[in-house]
Amino acid sequence: MPILHASIKDLRKSKKRTKHNQRIKNNLRILTKKLQVLITQEGKRNEALELARKLQQALAKAAKVQAIKPNKASRKISTVYKQINKTK
Repeated sequence: MPILHASIKDLRKSKKRTKHNQRIKNNLRILTKKLQVLITQEGKRNEALELARKLQQALAKAAKVQAIKPNKASRKISTVYKQINKTK
């Protein structure tokens, strides 16, 4: 356990930030899984595109608040749209 007051505060801040980032990442995981299900189903392209836009917004926001790295967000967005375009 930290002894100095500043170290105690840093630990407290770190725990709070970790919870916040985990909440964001969990939401991204849920959206990604839902999107993968829609991509694999036939005739659900429009719903997949709509959910892809929501995922894109969530990824951009996660990158903005530095929960994930910006390049990872853009890579995931690119991969999702490639998969959707492949399932015409």
